[in-house]
Amino acid sequence: MIRVFLTGYMGAGKTTLGKAFARELNVPFIDLDWYIEERFHKSIRELFIERGEASFRELEQNMLHEVAEFEDVIISTGGGTPCFFDNMEYMNEHGYTVFLDVHPDILFRRLCLATQQRPILQGKTNEELHAFIEETLAKRASFYTQAHYRFDGDHLESYRQIAEAVQQLRNLLEL
Repeated sequence: MIRVFLTGYMGAGKTTLGKAFARELNVPFIDLDWYIEERFHKSIRELFIERGEASFRELEQNMLHEVAEFEDVIISTGGGTPCFFDNMEYMNEHGYTVFLDVHPDILFRRLCLATQQRPILQGKTNEELHAFIEETLAKRASFYTQAHYRFDGDHLESYRQIAEAVQQLRNLLEL
């Protein structure tokens, strides 16, 4: 039975690597945010606004527990998922956890291209965005580093790099 949770900051490549890894292993891929949006027929942003953060995080935890019961699956979590309740401990108990560790400068470059798709980033200057990334990463580091494995996510820019990362992850997890 394979159950892998990919964790890390937004823009770390959890979805990119997760999809490719799931294809390689011939198992389903679940992006937790997408799963929540499908179940509730609303965007994460809408749910966050309607419910507030505390209620959204409870919903997210419930959906995490639901997908953690699936077998033979690769799951990418939201960037904040490991940082609330006992989510990181729960994931560690229910599968392999992999922290995609990406340098803040690389996250900044990736997220500069996605500020319109990510409401939390909208309206930030480059300096504010870089500071926000570093500050949030520092707050989340104690959660992310509880993962079973730390994986370098700096090099997920090309098909070749993604294919190499898939093989490295497969070797790391011995799958």
